[in-house]
Amino acid sequence: MLQVLANGLALAAAYALVALGFVLVANAANAVNFAQGDLVMAGGFVAVALSRLWPVPGIVLLPAVLAVMAVLGLALSAIAYFPLRGRPATAIFVSTIAVGLMLENGANAIFGAEPQAGPPLLPGAAIALGPVSLSRQSIAVIVTAAVLILALEFLFARLRFGWRLRATAQDREMAASIGIDVTWMIAFSFALGAALGGAAGLLLANSFFVTPTDGINYMLKAYIAVVIGGWGSIRGAVAGALLIALFEVVYPSLPLLVPALPVSWLFTETTATIILYGVVLAVLLLRPRGLFGEAVLRRA
Repeated sequence: MLQVLANGLALAAAYALVALGFVLVANAANAVNFAQGDLVMAGGFVAVALSRLWPVPGIVLLPAVLAVMAVLGLALSAIAYFPLRGRPATAIFVSTIAVGLMLENGANAIFGAEPQAGPPLLPGAAIALGPVSLSRQSIAVIVTAAVLILALEFLFARLRFGWRLRATAQDREMAASIGIDVTWMIAFSFALGAALGGAAGLLLANSFFVTPTDGINYMLKAYIAVVIGGWGSIRGAVAGALLIALFEVVYPSLPLLVPALPVSWLFTETTATIILYGVVLAVLLLRPRGLFGEAVLRRA
């Protein structure tokens, strides 16, 4: 039971990083970055490539993955956003889709279509807690993602640079009028969003492997998490990611967790997916801004 819950929390933690990277760019640029899922995939392959050059635990490779993906995020902003920011919003999300397809096909050309396993965050066997053993990888994923999320919260709440990022996301014209370099703030948001996505790719690549076509799946999860949690909210993105992971991991395992429940079609991954999308529709109908959404918001 504890292992199932740990797996669910680990998946939720990784999804939260994906969703946070997505919403950072959406708020700062006022546009949807449809390449976010492919950035997660790219982060997984960066981790695979680095582990082949330097066979060390994933936690040691994490800073390098963050740096490489931040540079890739800056490149994405320079290619797909800034040349088109005066155009209709549809031009920007089409350009990010194009970049995502470039990343997908580039990964396929370099690594092939077969699933690849990333490095484990920490080496070693499972951790024994009495009669129960917990996966060291799941615990490491939860702790690593929590540290990154808390660091992001500290950036926005305590540091002047974070305040500038928040000001840019809330009102770009007003931020520019008080001397904030809005262009650099948006570029840094792309870099930070890509770094978070890359970190999620590293965290997921060991347990779930990585393939060039994974991007669309992660993009969909990020969008659902943000819709449920609410745009512009860190805790909303985390809550939405947690809900997705609970449906993907915990719900199908309920007959194992609660022996009184029958093993039937009611507790399958297919049924869990149907219920999840039902929850999404309910949120859109009853609370369109999400559980922790902003009071006023316009999005492409």
